[in-house]
Amino acid sequence: MEERVRERNARASRDPHAARNGPMKFPRVLFATSEVTPLIKTGGLADVSAALPAALAARGCDVRVLLPGYTQVLDQLRQPQRVERGELGGHAYELLEARCAGLPPLWVVDCPTLFARSGNPYLGPDGQDWPDNAARFALFGRVLASCACRETHGFQPDVVHLNDWQTGIGCALIAGRPVRPALVFTIHNLNFQGLFESESIDRLDLPPALGTMDALEFHGRVSYIKGGLVFADALTTVSPSYAREVQTPTFGAGLDGLLRHRAADLTGILNGIDTHTWNPATDALIPVNYDLASLERKRANKRALQERMRLPASDAPLLGIVTRLTEQKGIDLVLSALPSLRALGVQLVVLGSGAADFERALAAAADAHPAQVGFAAGYDEPLAHLIEAGADLFLMPSRFEPCGLNQMYSMAYGTLPVVHRTGGLADTVRQAEVLSPNASTAEGDLSARAATGVAGTGFVFDRATTEDLIAAVVRALEFWRVPARWRLLQSNAMAGDFSWTASSGRYLDLYRQILQRRATMAGTP
Repeated sequence: MEERVRERNARASRDPHAARNGPMKFPRVLFATSEVTPLIKTGGLADVSAALPAALAARGCDVRVLLPGYTQVLDQLRQPQRVERGELGGHAYELLEARCAGLPPLWVVDCPTLFARSGNPYLGPDGQDWPDNAARFALFGRVLASCACRETHGFQPDVVHLNDWQTGIGCALIAGRPVRPALVFTIHNLNFQGLFESESIDRLDLPPALGTMDALEFHGRVSYIKGGLVFADALTTVSPSYAREVQTPTFGAGLDGLLRHRAADLTGILNGIDTHTWNPATDALIPVNYDLASLERKRANKRALQERMRLPASDAPLLGIVTRLTEQKGIDLVLSALPSLRALGVQLVVLGSGAADFERALAAAADAHPAQVGFAAGYDEPLAHLIEAGADLFLMPSRFEPCGLNQMYSMAYGTLPVVHRTGGLADTVRQAEVLSPNASTAEGDLSARAATGVAGTGFVFDRATTEDLIAAVVRALEFWRVPARWRLLQSNAMAGDFSWTASSGRYLDLYRQILQRRATMAGTP
């Protein structure tokens, strides 16, 4: 592995592309992703893939966003322009350029034989992976590599920013080119790896070297995400804590050794949120807008949420959840805790889809306890906004959470999060506490509010257990019963800066560092 890395670095030092760039102030960025809000979304990757490129463009970067042409995406494009047509890996495709409000120009890979399917981009109607996912994202990777290493429609990238396993083949193919841009690969969730049979390399006519241990081979199979982890110039994860966690056997999903080997190239950069879309003062998807100065208006959204979920109007604490229904998200902990939560007199609303057993259990709980539990299966963007605006507390008992966005949405809406201390949850939520009269907070940590006797922005528990989750909710309700303290915690949470401003700046600095390093290796002053 080390010999392969040295060889690749030596090749980069001879790369005239690197020499041409030098220490560029505003690099041209090709951002490759498998989903983008509002066109196609299964999780937080789509939100990041919309907000980060837009933030980079606002800073002065010339950005293109490349994504597959799923049916749902093509149906929403307005007057797309064909950039080119071609054939790669035995599949004909067209590259379309289109615009979508709030986003940099989109490049969409239109290949009907592979992407013209409705519904989930990765799963068939039976809930199982599409059997040709290896071929689908190999084609996407081939088009990505082609666009990365030449001028396309007047644009030639200096940096290619790749995201998750769906772009891993593209990263490996680009790295094998004698002239190439800098490569940044972001891990959004290491547990999704793009694992396929080893025969995929031959069947898809990919370079045989990609099937070796120094490339994509992983315990007798092929791991697409490994293409990004091995071949990118720099690796990032979506929070500092997750960057440390993935280097451990507990969270490394079998790739912790490789990530420890590349630790010097691995950085945790916390995600931000789209503060235009997720802003209670301007949110068009909630019935009543409010801000820090008009928090009393939040109650109207609570009433609207109770009505929407067919819960009786009540001043009882209202707990919200918007999530995938998986063990990773701790839904089994919520179900186990439900009798105790009901005994506390709370109401609970859940929006999500996932494991059929969890969907059935939540539906049964809602049927059995219609005054306290509401459940909506699937994903509903307006309802997600209403839950953030209408709930008092937001539960995120994830066993692991690379970053998480909902806890930041919640704090922005004055809906205090209850989270397990892991990944981005640990990095963003500060434990609520009552301060003694003479106590002071750390420098820069809302010191002006220390005199009020309350610090923190939410409630954090250390072990992913039912008992710890219940204890955290009990602790939260102790604060909730003292309105003055609760209002101060809401004020703390809403005062936070969750925008992409700082994080996009860190990515831009990273791009410049890589380009500077490549220019230095090429002998450019």
